[in-house]
Amino acid sequence: MLTEENKIEPETADPSIESMSGDTPGSQEVKEADMEGIEQDELTRLRKDVEDHKDKYLRLYAEFDNYKRRTSREKIELVKTAGQEIISELIGVLDDFDRAQKIAVETENPGVYPEGMRLVHHKLSGILHNKGLTPMNSTGNLFDPELHEAIAEIPSPSDELVGKVVDTVEKGYILSDKIIRFAKVVVGK
Repeated sequence: MLTEENKIEPETADPSIESMSGDTPGSQEVKEADMEGIEQDELTRLRKDVEDHKDKYLRLYAEFDNYKRRTSREKIELVKTAGQEIISELIGVLDDFDRAQKIAVETENPGVYPEGMRLVHHKLSGILHNKGLTPMNSTGNLFDPELHEAIAEIPSPSDELVGKVVDTVEKGYILSDKIIRFAKVVVGK
């Protein structure tokens, strides 16, 4: 318990105690200015951190979005060309049918290419067309090394066939906008 003898009056209190407590009016203003400076530095630092994190997040999000688009494109491409290997092998069968039909026309012998073979050829061509296979029409077109493979170069029969495909030895094929076999052609010079 405090008695009157133990009580310290504010007027008689030691001034060094007041300066230690920091409650003087001048020290309060200094303290607030220091706090504002510290708070401002802290606020600036936090804003910079937020901007850095936001930048990292946006970059990561953009990278992930690009990854999703790329993988979905690859998946679509894979689905489109999933049967490319079997279709490439079946192209040889189409070539055999085309050769048989050409021989039948040239020799004027329908027995070489009977109606049954014609029906099978038509059905096989239709199935492969439905799967996205389209033959290239090369004869008469300008030679394009991105589409054609030149196996021979002959003097052109006319001036208008110079630099153009004179004959197609083996058709080229495109499967869903991707060349799976280049046309083997003879070019006029």
